[in-house]
Amino acid sequence: MTKGLVIVLGRAGRNFAAGMSGGIAYVLDEKGDFAEKRCNLAGVDLEQVTDKADIQLLRDWITRHFDATGSPRAKWILEQWSSMLPKFIKIFPHEYKRVLGIARDKQEVEKSVPRAATIATIAVNRQVIHG
Repeated sequence: MTKGLVIVLGRAGRNFAAGMSGGIAYVLDEKGDFAEKRCNLAGVDLEQVTDKADIQLLRDWITRHFDATGSPRAKWILEQWSSMLPKFIKIFPHEYKRVLGIARDKQEVEKSVPRAATIATIAVNRQVIHG
């Protein structure tokens, strides 16, 4: 993807984000294995969806999807919104951040910190939040 918006409500395949240089993707990671098993982390940062604008955008697009298609999956996600929102991951390409002038998180920039540690931090935070 070079620009645009993708919202994945189902399971993502392997090597997600390979070659992604622009745009934003949101993936519903119900099993908690996206970062470890499904995403190509070479050119993207994974972020928790906490920004109010991101939350509103995500909810609005899922609502639009439900309204247009009657998707039972979208309906279920919206009905379970408070427990489903923390399972979404924002995929933000490094290059896109650079073009937009958005500073990357220091932890992501320091290549001396293994990616596995970053992934583990996301997983641990999710466990703490979700119990």
